[in-house]
Amino acid sequence: MADDLKSHLISSFEKNIRFDNRGLLDFRNVVIEYNVSKNAEGSVRVKIGDTEVIVGVKLMVDKPFPDTPDHGVIMVNTEFLPMANPDFESGPPGIEAIEQARVVDRGIRESKMIDLKKLCIKKGEKVWIVSIDVCTLNDDGNLLDASALGAMAALKVAKFPEYENDEINYKTHTNTKLPMKKQPVAVTVYKMGKHFFVDPSKEEEQNIDARLTITTTEDNTICALQKGGDFPLTLDDIANMLDIATKISKELRSKL
Repeated sequence: MADDLKSHLISSFEKNIRFDNRGLLDFRNVVIEYNVSKNAEGSVRVKIGDTEVIVGVKLMVDKPFPDTPDHGVIMVNTEFLPMANPDFESGPPGIEAIEQARVVDRGIRESKMIDLKKLCIKKGEKVWIVSIDVCTLNDDGNLLDASALGAMAALKVAKFPEYENDEINYKTHTNTKLPMKKQPVAVTVYKMGKHFFVDPSKEEEQNIDARLTITTTEDNTICALQKGGDFPLTLDDIANMLDIATKISKELRSKL
């Protein structure tokens, strides 16, 4: 049955159309709703078609890592809720959730989008911890790009809580935002047969040969790559995927 579906998908790709009438390089409608949680320092709801995630940013104060005593800390957590997909289970995060958190984390960290030194309160003792939580509400394909875009958007609007005398007042937010220097955007390019495409539906995603998540900054600098899928990619494949991702990243960045 799965092979039959894959054959039908490839046949439609030959005509540059998909089951929902999109072209191979067309994203579904992207909607970003800001400040959806009053308790987070920054939050968004991102919808790509019927795929939906909520991303929240929480700012805390704690000790820095010993090897970076004057740097703040970034943490990313992804939770695949069972209500989003019948294949998701309650409990500790699975391999897919861990991979997604790492992809989002790596794009933020390697792009140097946040000046972590400016998050230092007292060297070796106190720094700001930036905790990013991604919760899936509905999985209809492409959670990777939705989560990465949501993290970028939530960080962009996050504001520090009031901090005085070593105490945080979470009920009062200041007007100070995170010290951001760049806006990395992740685009995952998929391969099925000889065809490349983006923003898969769930049916398409379940039948891919390979995927490559590419995170770039505004000047098209590549700051993170993540390969997935069971089949290898050639150098020509990767070159084509990089070209596709850099073009589409501009479209996604405009949504911010």
